[in-house]
Amino acid sequence: MTQLNETTLNELVGRILGDLGGAVSVPLVRIGDALDLYKTLRDIGPATADDLAEAAGCAPRYVREWLAAQAASGYVHYENGRFSLTPEQAYVFAEPDSPVNLIGAFDTAAAMVENQPKVQSAFKTGRGVAWGDQAGCMFCAVARLFRPGYVNALVQDWLPALDGVVDRLKAGATVADVGCGHGLSTILMAQAFPNSRFIGYDFHADSIAAATAHARADGLANVHFKVGRAQDFDGSDFDLITCFDCLHDMGDPKTAAAHIRKALKQGGTWMVVEPTAGDTLEDNINPVGRLYYSASTMICVPTSLAQETGLALGAQAGEKRLTEVIRSGGFTHVRRAAQTPLNMVLEAT
Repeated sequence: MTQLNETTLNELVGRILGDLGGAVSVPLVRIGDALDLYKTLRDIGPATADDLAEAAGCAPRYVREWLAAQAASGYVHYENGRFSLTPEQAYVFAEPDSPVNLIGAFDTAAAMVENQPKVQSAFKTGRGVAWGDQAGCMFCAVARLFRPGYVNALVQDWLPALDGVVDRLKAGATVADVGCGHGLSTILMAQAFPNSRFIGYDFHADSIAAATAHARADGLANVHFKVGRAQDFDGSDFDLITCFDCLHDMGDPKTAAAHIRKALKQGGTWMVVEPTAGDTLEDNINPVGRLYYSASTMICVPTSLAQETGLALGAQAGEKRLTEVIRSGGFTHVRRAAQTPLNMVLEAT
């Protein structure tokens, strides 16, 4: 038998125990969010378990156990028999517009578990799992996952980092948001630039229906949504075309790049927002890469393999590979215009 290094083994087991603690926290965090336990605790704390249960309209025994688990995880603060949220904990769990609100990540993790049987079968066949066939809550989970980044960076940082784009948007531009999903990115831009006209395209009809409902609820007249694929959506002479966290999911991103190039007017800009990644596996062996490789295995690669040529770039394709795909469509200039810990913004002209 191979001799074990006890120190190395204990370190590995310790890491795995920490991972398991996070994994079993997924349903508890989602319960806390769904029942407003975090927000209520933020508002009334420091509080006993009974105080929180009464304020939230929940059974005290369940709340007591939930709070104990949250305290053990470091997700809530416990002191002298009372629980509360520190400002930092509230920023993560109870502030929906916080740039580090991570509830959507827990929702996505739950959807990935639900997706396991389909992806597991695909490992044997090599076929994909279509976006419309994935776990029922995947679409809303992914929309919620990306929401904090878009709310806090899209209008404030990413668009201004593009050459001359904000001036065009202020004056009145025509914009296509390709792969718009539930339309959050499209709506944020439409709200910020009322003189411009925005069209959101997505190949998933249910997502377009959700996006349309969101736009209607916000009372926006300068945005509408249509079912359309990246490689052949209708419309032309766009000043700006955007793709948010979706190019790597496409089955045929090279054809999409070529079609987007044709749909832009002379001097138009393509903004490609993709997960932050280095160009090699060695560059991506870090906490962010760990999350993205896992999501890519369960969501992104299966989605791409279910389409056309199934190029399956994956969520950690890296700037070099993405630039090759973008240039294949006829773009001559590609640069990284902005970045966050989770996203990079490429400008193509």
